[in-house]
Amino acid sequence: MRTLDRWLLTAVLVVLLSASSSFAAKKKVKVAKKRSNKEVTYDGTSLIVDGKRELLYSGSIHYPRSTPEMWPHIIKRAKQGGLNTIQTYVFWNVHEPEQGKFNFSGRADLVHFIKLIEKNGMYVTLRLGPFIQAEWTHGGLPYWLREVPGIFFRTDNAPFKIENEYSAVQRAYKQDGLNYIKWASKLVDSMNLGIPWVMCKQNDAPDPMINACNGRHCGDTFPGPNRDNKPSLWTENWTTQFRVFGDPPTQRSVEDIAFSVARFFSKNGSHVNYYMYHGGTNFGRTSAHYVTTRYYDDAPLDEYGLEKEPKYGHLKHLHNALNLCKKPLLWGQPKTEKPGKDTEIRYYEQPGTKSCAAFLANNNTEAAETIRFKGRDYVIAPRSISILPDCKTVVYNTAQIVSQHTARNFMKSKKANKKFDFEVFTEKLPGKLQGDSYIPVELYGLTKDKSDYGWYTTSFNVHENHLPKKKGVKTVLRIASLGHALHVWLNGEYLGNGHGSHDEKSFVFQKTVAIKSGENKLVMLGVLTGFPDSGSYMEHRYTGPRSVSILGLTYGTLDLTENSKWGNKVGMEGERLAIQTEEGSKKVTWKKFSGKAPGLTWYQTYFDAPESLNAAAIRMSGMGKGLIYVNGEGVGRYWMSFLSPLGQPTQIEYHIPRSFLKAKKNHLVIFEEEPNVKPELIDFVIVNRDTVCSFVGENYTPSVRHWVRKQDQVQAITENVSLTATLKCSGTRKIAAVEFASFGNPIGVCGNFTRGTCHAPVSKQVVEKHCLGKAECVIPVNKSTFEQDKKDSCKNVVKTLAVQVKCGRGKKK
Repeated sequence: MRTLDRWLLTAVLVVLLSASSSFAAKKKVKVAKKRSNKEVTYDGTSLIVDGKRELLYSGSIHYPRSTPEMWPHIIKRAKQGGLNTIQTYVFWNVHEPEQGKFNFSGRADLVHFIKLIEKNGMYVTLRLGPFIQAEWTHGGLPYWLREVPGIFFRTDNAPFKIENEYSAVQRAYKQDGLNYIKWASKLVDSMNLGIPWVMCKQNDAPDPMINACNGRHCGDTFPGPNRDNKPSLWTENWTTQFRVFGDPPTQRSVEDIAFSVARFFSKNGSHVNYYMYHGGTNFGRTSAHYVTTRYYDDAPLDEYGLEKEPKYGHLKHLHNALNLCKKPLLWGQPKTEKPGKDTEIRYYEQPGTKSCAAFLANNNTEAAETIRFKGRDYVIAPRSISILPDCKTVVYNTAQIVSQHTARNFMKSKKANKKFDFEVFTEKLPGKLQGDSYIPVELYGLTKDKSDYGWYTTSFNVHENHLPKKKGVKTVLRIASLGHALHVWLNGEYLGNGHGSHDEKSFVFQKTVAIKSGENKLVMLGVLTGFPDSGSYMEHRYTGPRSVSILGLTYGTLDLTENSKWGNKVGMEGERLAIQTEEGSKKVTWKKFSGKAPGLTWYQTYFDAPESLNAAAIRMSGMGKGLIYVNGEGVGRYWMSFLSPLGQPTQIEYHIPRSFLKAKKNHLVIFEEEPNVKPELIDFVIVNRDTVCSFVGENYTPSVRHWVRKQDQVQAITENVSLTATLKCSGTRKIAAVEFASFGNPIGVCGNFTRGTCHAPVSKQVVEKHCLGKAECVIPVNKSTFEQDKKDSCKNVVKTLAVQVKCGRGKKK
């Protein structure tokens, strides 16, 4: 298709731009010189950029999941976290929502995003797709592609090709799947762009494509490159698990991530990409079915772009440690020893030099193990890897976190919250809609991704003799749906709603109803939560109500599915009039909210922007399910009534980027599907990570920041390499209060520490002396600092220092 050809040409030009990126720290003249020789190749060790082997630490940051105003901060933080590469998909349905009409502005300005990365001296890897999955609606494919004649997605099909993570569906297409992979390889190889191409999760990737790994533990699960001349690349190291509505909280510990990365690099890995490094927000209607508006919030940079500690800092220290090993890893010869059942030594030595780096691994999950290596004994913590960049000095252990911790706070805004004067506009139920369908129309095809909502109407006649006469016998309406949600009315009365889930999309709505003699009118509202994003035969995936019947009549079941004509209509009247905008809101008559409203109601009010420049969010307490708009911008889908097994909504706070806001009189519009909600409980919050903590054991390895490599030697940059706890406030804030301090055996996590059975009484006094009134403080972690009376009340306990401080503008000590 010509439109696809133009799109691919645009994408390829962007690839060339990213391949030519040179470090911005160099002078412009030097950058221009570099661009004249922009070859990127590879060998069995690593990717090679301009003739230089590289260790690449990459993070996925998706430009449509944040705003252009946020991009500089996020990219800068990624670089400060030790990354030298940013990975992003290219989102086809963002750039060509209508066939032949392209968009590369605002959140879709891919070129600007890449130039910002170049400005920070970082590389870019692009996942062109254009099928991307990514928990993004339709996997990035625009809806109109479904209507191309003869279309089949994700196979050897003339109207559309090009892929991502294909091995998961390849078998479904048999020989066409194999042909498809071969075709894709030949296509990109024929372009002669001077850059390598990677097929992730495709172990049989044809030459010269590089097969790469996705997963949590590629150091153990990846079978390796399928040719000796290809490097080991890890394209997705999942930093957490994306969440769907109905999920409880999920996390992945930074200790596990660090262990997996150290293991991968110890086995000849040279590239890791954290998916995600910044999760961001699925604004508007962009998330795939049932996926929350908040995306990968447990990433090193959270939804708001704030550093999630210790995940951010511990991985930064890991990158520093691996960089100290860079020369032996890239030029040395690998060796392996297995000193014990649960222990393993992997090290690299460069012949003819003293260059050496070692990884000492303890796979025992319960106990520390002692490993003897090159004449020395090393105690390795349970399930951890110690890194020795000179084969002598331990500079980092994956299980011992010396970076700070933070807890995120949602502080109620004083400026934005007031008694909101909500006005409401309620959608009218449609009458008998035009239509000649003898079954309810499939919901994806009906809405065409223009709305989440599709109306269905029909009527049926019941003779009085057919109504149940027996006592206790009642009529029942049963609707079987393929998903995602449904609202139902009979004869103007709201009967309720039902929904499926991400894992089981189909559901049955069933309710006892009062059927009347004569004509009965049934209205259904089919509701989408996004299009599917993965799997085979996506173009034949269907959803919406499929079977409607009345049970309990005297002659049996009345099947309305094929015995009635169905009328259909797409979307809400408020959507058609765009009443989420200031201009559109004037097209309807709003009424003052009286404290109670039916479902399918639009709510509008105005609010001032929350104080400070911190990230802002709206808490949707009291609401059910719907859509949020601020000044016409789609904040996203909310679903408070879908509770997790813990009895709580999966997501409560919804990010409002500062670029969406004005100083005063911001227009808030909410479309709420459910009746009897309580919008007065909604509030606006300011987001910060001003609760800063440390949790450091006295037997931990001192920070890797003490070390530097000079020639083949690892040298200390300070005279006395000692273990310390460092606490640092963000921005211009300073430590205003010490909320907890204990040197002993405290327990808990940042934001919720408690003392153990062993505690040094002077703990808080010592921490206050080192930290109060400072933007950053360093506390020695040893007995002499905290046991000032020279008495150790619990000699056999390995001590830990736990500290929690509050950053702000409080009084100095």
